[in-house]
Amino acid sequence: MRRVWIVMMLLGVVGYGAPLRVAVAANVSYAIEPLIEAFHKSYPHTKVEVVLGSSGKLTAQIRHGAPYDLFLSANMRYPEALYKEGLSVTKPVVYAKGSLALLSMKPRDFSQGLALLTQPAIHKIAIANPHTAPYGVAAAEALRHQHLYDRLKPKFVYGESVGQTLTYAMHAADVGLVAKSALFSPKLRHLKEGESWQEVEGRFYHPILQGMVRLRRTKQKRERDAFYHFMLGERAQEVLVSYGYSL
Repeated sequence: MRRVWIVMMLLGVVGYGAPLRVAVAANVSYAIEPLIEAFHKSYPHTKVEVVLGSSGKLTAQIRHGAPYDLFLSANMRYPEALYKEGLSVTKPVVYAKGSLALLSMKPRDFSQGLALLTQPAIHKIAIANPHTAPYGVAAAEALRHQHLYDRLKPKFVYGESVGQTLTYAMHAADVGLVAKSALFSPKLRHLKEGESWQEVEGRFYHPILQGMVRLRRTKQKRERDAFYHFMLGERAQEVLVSYGYSL
């Protein structure tokens, strides 16, 4: 998987002026390219520059003056904080709802749910850092709901973003608590539900409402607003659903 904590990529055709800079939570890393491809069908001359990372780190960068135009977070808390601090022009809106999933690169008996993690064969569990990644907060909530967090904590391998957590789950841990959306990436679509992965019951954690805000420092207001409204439109929502999000 590509490095997602600070990765820059340019997408699009020849455009004019400065690119639109969009800060994007790492869990959207696989969906963002098809989203931009769909956006370019209506706005072919708008260059889009994407920065992927944990929502917490992207928020810190925005506070320190990073020249981003739009922020797609993995939760509502960070965008709401930016709005209260006067760094966005409007209140955040929900553009997608995320879900947690258990992932193993080896076949497992996922009928046990989270209790699977207590098995002696599970030595390392990849989990996003709850201090920087909203999906880490959700994972901790789910484990606490099942009274497993303290018992399993010595097994945790922390990723600074949900993207890094996915890498750990694939290569350095026995099981990972990851964003369900990651399982719809080209590299993982072949994995079977119930054998390699299982969605974590939504009642175990607060809904992962992913928020979007238009940032105040922009010099690309027209392009920013166009992408903002595109993300709330039917075509973008279709793309998000195809990558495991709900509306």
